[in-house]
Amino acid sequence: MVAPKRQTVRPARRMSARTLSRFLDVVQAWKRGREEPVVGRIREQRPDPFAVLVGTVLSLRTRDAVTERAFEALWPLAPTPERMLGLSLSRLEASIRPVGFYRTKARALKSIAKILVERHGSLVPADMDALLALPGVGRKTANLVLIEGFGKAGICVDTHVHRILNFRWGFVETRSPEETEMALRRTLPRRWWLPINSFLVSFGQMVCRPVGPKCRECPLRGPCPYPAKKL
Repeated sequence: MVAPKRQTVRPARRMSARTLSRFLDVVQAWKRGREEPVVGRIREQRPDPFAVLVGTVLSLRTRDAVTERAFEALWPLAPTPERMLGLSLSRLEASIRPVGFYRTKARALKSIAKILVERHGSLVPADMDALLALPGVGRKTANLVLIEGFGKAGICVDTHVHRILNFRWGFVETRSPEETEMALRRTLPRRWWLPINSFLVSFGQMVCRPVGPKCRECPLRGPCPYPAKKL
């Protein structure tokens, strides 16, 4: 997932939780039948927390299509932490090379596999603190693994979620995805915790894009408070 261009213009008024729920209802209807973001597709095909973790690490700052190709090349070689640990670093790097920062991610995956084997019985922990202790795993990755890998409550905040809720809809006023997550934990109705990332990543990639948003095609073009929308 590639970070979008930074934006600074915000709606004049703060959006209420009730209005946000109405907007998310519309986005949910828009998304019905559309393809999941890449980590969701990986989970649908391989309902394995380790697959979700590997896919999420690969996806950081990388486009979905590239992530998917790299994952499909790597997974037959290393479908378990033991197999990942036994894979040479050079072969691991070669298998994921299209992704951004592939050398850094290859080293992180090797280190993650080692910790999983030595400390967690070769299982991905279903615990935020334990996930955050893994190399290369931040809050977004940990939340996504808990949500997609275990079906546990969490709020994953991709850059699209942070951008749309700040600069397009004005529901929060935060400086980072981590701050957005904490604000959402206080204010977001709980029924939206799990799906909001999937909804807004797809919506942000296809319609509410960081550059050249398709405002005329947006199902929210009328009530959307984005100051620079073009109809």
